[in-house]
Amino acid sequence: MGEFPCAPEEAVEVAERECGGSVQLSEITDRRGSTVWKATGPSGSAAIKSGTGNGVPVTAREAEALHLLDWPDHFLGGSVSKDLAWVVTRWFDAPSTWKMFRPVRETKDGRERALSAAVDLCHAIADLHGSGWVHSDLQPEHALHTDTGVRLLDVSWAWCEGFEPPDIFRGGMTHLLAPELAASIGVGIRPVTPSPAAEVHSLAATLWTCVTGRWPLDYPTAGVDPKTLTPSQLRARVANRSIPLDAATPWPELQEPLREVLLAPRRQRPTAGELAETLQSVNA
Repeated sequence: MGEFPCAPEEAVEVAERECGGSVQLSEITDRRGSTVWKATGPSGSAAIKSGTGNGVPVTAREAEALHLLDWPDHFLGGSVSKDLAWVVTRWFDAPSTWKMFRPVRETKDGRERALSAAVDLCHAIADLHGSGWVHSDLQPEHALHTDTGVRLLDVSWAWCEGFEPPDIFRGGMTHLLAPELAASIGVGIRPVTPSPAAEVHSLAATLWTCVTGRWPLDYPTAGVDPKTLTPSQLRARVANRSIPLDAATPWPELQEPLREVLLAPRRQRPTAGELAETLQSVNA
């Protein structure tokens, strides 16, 4: 592996203004042309993300999405040039949805807190949809549960009318993808246009994964090893629903309403707000 790259100087300057002075950079991730640091200063922390090579258009789109979403307590600045794009956001020291469910997966404890997190995530997605946006890439690690509400991360593929994703977008995490979206991608419809209904499927799939620690689809029962398939081959199986849902039910009271969403045709799925109301009645 090569050396971790240096953070863009302009991005560091933005982080220093947010953090009250000189910052210390901690290396977080560096993959597929996208690099992330945590910048910590005297009065707070910020996240710096830069994109080079193939990461330039992805990071550039995230910067534009954050600007359009107008989250002033989240987005701190960004810049795009031919060879480099960067974005600076506030760093939230808060657990992801995945971490909120860790006690449930490991010891079956913490159900009340995890259930509250699930409801909060549903409400956050309902609010996003109400504003005309779709996140388009919901995953267990893409939401943080702060004291002031859920913060959505990784909005590079976020969509609203007039701000469609580029052709390189393929619908998000295939394991969590709605069948109708997988089908439209399979027949070559471009740009991929996620809908609120498709996102509710991904929302339920994300929560299912947080509960069980496994993907919602039961690949072994179907005789499928997803690691040996190309993304298009896996999307084809998702599209025709040839893989059954995972049979593991460590928390059946919560998983049953999620199962109904995952099995429902697009037009029969609840909204994110309706799913929140349903989950509020679940016994922890």
